[in-house]
Amino acid sequence: MIKQISTFTWIVLGLCAVLFTGCNDSSNFTVKGVVAGADGQTMYLENVGIADVTTLDSVKLSPGGKFKFSKPKPEYPDFYRLRLNNQLINFAIDSTETVSIMADAGTFATSYTVEGSENSKAIKAITLAQLDANQAISRLRKEQENKMISDTTYQTQVVNVANAYKEVAQKYIYEAPMSTAAYFALFQQIDGLLFFDLYNPTDVKAYGAVATSYNHFYPESPRSKHLYNLTLQSMKVLRAQRPVDYSDVKAQEVSFLDIELPNVKGESVKLSEIATGNVVLINFTAYQAEWSPALNLKLGDLYTQYHTQGLEIYQISLDSDVHFWRNAASNLPWICVRDPQSVYSQVAGLYNVKQLPTSFILDRKGNLVKRIDDINNIEKDVKAYF
Repeated sequence: MIKQISTFTWIVLGLCAVLFTGCNDSSNFTVKGVVAGADGQTMYLENVGIADVTTLDSVKLSPGGKFKFSKPKPEYPDFYRLRLNNQLINFAIDSTETVSIMADAGTFATSYTVEGSENSKAIKAITLAQLDANQAISRLRKEQENKMISDTTYQTQVVNVANAYKEVAQKYIYEAPMSTAAYFALFQQIDGLLFFDLYNPTDVKAYGAVATSYNHFYPESPRSKHLYNLTLQSMKVLRAQRPVDYSDVKAQEVSFLDIELPNVKGESVKLSEIATGNVVLINFTAYQAEWSPALNLKLGDLYTQYHTQGLEIYQISLDSDVHFWRNAASNLPWICVRDPQSVYSQVAGLYNVKQLPTSFILDRKGNLVKRIDDINNIEKDVKAYF
């Protein structure tokens, strides 16, 4: 009887030990809190990857607005977000922390509070600075379109707004370059273009600081490898860049500013080399823009119809993501080049490009004869020269 009791006791103690261990298993992170005024609405928890966003869970909010998600901790520091309708709250998870978020449905993305993660607090400050910049540039764009400010004023003030965001971001980047907040600050965008230009000699220092730190602290993280490769490629391009020299271009031979930029193979292609004897459509574009696929379909139809008659297309991408551009442009039959200066493109400035897409036509004699700001007119305007 004593032996039976002893055996039973050990079994019970063993089960308790297993249960206790399970209850204290630190393999999950938790995000919890309250969202007021969202009764009956569904909120989603999403993981923000390098190239995609994955929905992990969802909850239908009750009148009280309480929520709680618990998920396996990431192998390396990673990014997540809460999504309510079209509003987002971004936060970072380093390990098994518990992040508490209090928000209101009406101001979900801007007026929330976050506790339990200093990086997530910093991400909120960075997000608000990015939203301020977007709103300021949208206001400037409307003023420019309504002729309330000149093009020069518009361009100057846009640069000032971007620099104001960078001042906020750089505080987090240089104070703690190994942090998720620093990584997040690097990759904020406006109109699909990064604030920090990978091919700007000053901005690349910020990429280098974060890349070096991530490579040291998280050498096997996919984000570390991606960022390190981007930075190395950027530095290689910057070292290879040479100032554009127009001193040897004779005014009597051409009536356009020559352009020399690298194609998808890294080979420099001059506009002047294809202009002689051809009708050339110069197109400034951004492959990441939502209108880009439709535009390229139009260009494809034109190229198929008129290439044998002497049509060449010289398409200049201002995309900040070189990998996206290279993948999108690799199968296009016309000449696709990219300006690594992106939104700070001197070439676009010399051609007075104020919006994307913008196109120009060179006739067979090399005369710049037409500017096209409306993509709907491209087909009609090109046909006029055949």
